[in-house]
Amino acid sequence: MARQRAFDRDAALDTALRAFWARGYEATSIADLTAAMGISPPSLYAAFGDKRRLFEEAVARYQEGYGAFSTRALAEEPTGRQAVERVLMEAAAEYTDPGHPAGCLIISAAVNCGAESAEVEELLRGFREASKDALRKRIDDDVAAGLLPAGTDTAALATYYAAVIQGMSTQARDGASRKDLRQIAALAMTVWP
Repeated sequence: MARQRAFDRDAALDTALRAFWARGYEATSIADLTAAMGISPPSLYAAFGDKRRLFEEAVARYQEGYGAFSTRALAEEPTGRQAVERVLMEAAAEYTDPGHPAGCLIISAAVNCGAESAEVEELLRGFREASKDALRKRIDDDVAAGLLPAGTDTAALATYYAAVIQGMSTQARDGASRKDLRQIAALAMTVWP
């Protein structure tokens, strides 16, 4: 008969998510993870496979929870402009929430990785590119609806807003306040054509 786990897998995953978010993928060791999760290395491997698979699960959990604000905003707002503005304003709130590490896990978890973590960097880059594409689609919607000029470079505009969002994450990690990030968001919206 198989032994039951002596820990709550969901709680352990949430703890790992926060550890990766605070320290980044490469700087978070198995020892850090097991200490934070209150489990032994064999229990970690049995429950999650390995560090990379644990990280991938943590990223999925992040996207379903903390990071879902952008997907909701892009889906719920009636115009691309309103959607982008809401993403920026909600990023200001989410990235500075004192209830969890500052910034965005997808943006910051693999900024200083060695060659052995190239697949993790590529994974996160893919998510950032998908987010940028989602911004572009909403901006394209405004062009199609006649709310933006037909010649608008939607790719450049989406890249600009993606860069603002990434910068807001870094600013939050450096201690910027919610008010500071809301000011950045408001200023960024002044360049909307």
